[in-house]
Amino acid sequence: MPIRNEVLDQLAARRSVRVFTNEPVAPEERAAILDAAFNAPTAGCQQLYTILDITDPALRAQLADLCDHQPMIAAAPLCLVFLADCRRWPRAYRAAGAAPRDPGPGDLLLAVADACIAAQNAVTAAESLGIGSCYIGDVLENAEAMRAALALPPHVVPAAMLIFGRPTEQQRTREKPRRFAPEAVVCENTYRDRSEAELRADFAARDAGPGYDFDRDLQAFCARKYDSDFSREMSRSAAVYLADFLPGAPAEPAR
Repeated sequence: MPIRNEVLDQLAARRSVRVFTNEPVAPEERAAILDAAFNAPTAGCQQLYTILDITDPALRAQLADLCDHQPMIAAAPLCLVFLADCRRWPRAYRAAGAAPRDPGPGDLLLAVADACIAAQNAVTAAESLGIGSCYIGDVLENAEAMRAALALPPHVVPAAMLIFGRPTEQQRTREKPRRFAPEAVVCENTYRDRSEAELRADFAARDAGPGYDFDRDLQAFCARKYDSDFSREMSRSAAVYLADFLPGAPAEPAR
């Protein structure tokens, strides 16, 4: 029988919440959510992230438009953007008289991991307080406009946006989407491709329902998500951000 406790039950029950009640997130709740983020595991205790608390209604509305036109971003009681920050430490190094190298792709990946780990701690803390949340991956899109809206300098990249609030009854009770079985996602020691037969079985076990058809449903999902305009835009914007971390990127003036 699987081990259960309060934390594990909350993790299992947590689902994305996209519709909130009008009840605000209290200042002490916001502080607790942020404190949980600060206490997340972090590479070398560097906290390679900056968190933007988006309180300006006009900016909220702009972000809602930039993030694939999602009005829930403007309506949520609390909105946080987690930035992978590869500037703070090099600037501190220079202030201390060191001559650090320019940040590279490895630094960015490490900072993205730091930011996302902190974000997930915030999600878990919010859940414990009865506050729902939803990740907004679209914050990576529209790099040029997003940089302007958030005043992002070079070497700072939006890793995740989170919106928070108390779920409506419908959101609280709706069925959580099913996950893949463990054998579909856990390999022992080394990576192994799943065979086509295994993939079909994996998806059928997760998504089986009236009228399920692997070929039809995967083709439709591919068109709606992977090959969509917003997915292609996300990859384009990611390349814009990544260009700052590649050899030959323009040197940033000392500050």
